[in-house]
Amino acid sequence: MNIICLDFEASGLGTSSYPIEVAWRNAGSGEQDSFLIDPQSVPGWTHWDEVAEGIHGLARAELYDQGVTAAAACWRLNRALEGKTVYCDALEFDHFWMRRLYDAAQMRPLFRLRGLEVLLNAAQRQRFLDAIECQDRNHRALDDVADLISALKYAYERS
Repeated sequence: MNIICLDFEASGLGTSSYPIEVAWRNAGSGEQDSFLIDPQSVPGWTHWDEVAEGIHGLARAELYDQGVTAAAACWRLNRALEGKTVYCDALEFDHFWMRRLYDAAQMRPLFRLRGLEVLLNAAQRQRFLDAIECQDRNHRALDDVADLISALKYAYERS
């Protein structure tokens, strides 16, 4: 299965939220990357939802200490994913945060982001959803990407 999955974690779910972590993994090769994004690198990225922090477990201080700038994040993603189609499970949210990231860096993504549903027929989609429902996700980007790939493999194996 040569599919690349991507996931973002964010400061919240509202319109003033922004991406704070991104990860991707190629299901075929195992190649992957994951990194935090420093919100201090973007003027106006100040919104912080403590409920979201409780879900992903990332503190602002960790982002400040270990995060890369928005521009570095875009450059890193573009270098690794250029020309590829990348899949996510929550296209509306992930596209929003990708757009916020690239707009902040005044760059454009050199890859396409699509929803996982385009990869699955109706029966596969139901098996995928069943697998996701059984997972105990911790909402860190790289772990979530691994969970998505595991659920996709399950959906395909059973078809």
